[in-house]
Amino acid sequence: MIGGIDNAAWSTLTPAAGWTVQDQLNHLAYFDDATTLAIRDPAEFSQLADNLIHSAQDFAGEIAEQQSNLSVETTGNWLRRARHDLLVAFHATENTRRVPWFGVSMSLASSMTARLMETWAHGQDIADALAIERQPTTRIRHICHLGVQTRAFSYALRGMEAPTEPVEIVLTAPDGSEWHWGERGGPNSVSGSAWDFSLVVTQRRNIADTGLIVTGRVAGEWMSIAQAFAGAPGAGRAPMEER
Repeated sequence: MIGGIDNAAWSTLTPAAGWTVQDQLNHLAYFDDATTLAIRDPAEFSQLADNLIHSAQDFAGEIAEQQSNLSVETTGNWLRRARHDLLVAFHATENTRRVPWFGVSMSLASSMTARLMETWAHGQDIADALAIERQPTTRIRHICHLGVQTRAFSYALRGMEAPTEPVEIVLTAPDGSEWHWGERGGPNSVSGSAWDFSLVVTQRRNIADTGLIVTGRVAGEWMSIAQAFAGAPGAGRAPMEER
C-alpha cells in the first residue's frame, strides 16, 4: 500500500488525531520489536512495559513523539527489519508459550492475531488518509474473533464490570458466508458485515457510520466501548458528520 507513494505522502495526517502516515508506520515497527522482545526475553520486556505504563497514560503517543524526526528511509528500513525479526521469532517459538504484553499475557496464537489486528487497523488509518480503498478478504475473521474475545477486556480497561448476558454475533464474511459467535436467539445481538465489525472493535469507525445492527442494551453498551487492542481506553472515532 505504501510502496508506490512519494515521500511527501508520509507526512499526510491520518484520522488518528495528530498522527501522520509515518507515525503510524513507526508505531507498527516499535511494537513489532516489542513483541519480538516479549518472546525472546520476557523479563526485559516486562521491565520495558512497566516503564512505559508508568511514564505516561498515553505511552503510544509519547513513543510517536519520540520517533517523529526519523527520516522516511529510516522508518521504511526499521519497519521491514522489525517485521522480519518478528516473523522469525514467531516461527521459532513453541505453540504452548505464553507471551507477556501490556498488563496481560496471551498465547502465541493470540499474540500473532494481535499483531495482525494492529497492522490491519493502522493500515486502515493510512488507507483513509491516502484515499485508498482496500478490498476485504476472509483473513479479517482473525480480527473479528479477537474483537469477540476482548469483550470483557473492553470493560476491564475502563474499570467496569462486564455483563454476564451473552451477545450473539452474526457477521457476513467477504465471501458471502456467515460467521457466528455466541448463543442463538437471545435478546442481545450484533449483525452485519465482518468488515464493519472489524472497524468498530478496532475503533476505526463510529458504529453510526456502519451498517451494523445492534439489538439489546447489553450489546449496545459493548459496541460503544469495544476495544480489541491493549493500552489506555480509546476514545473511539466521532461520527463522520461531526468531523
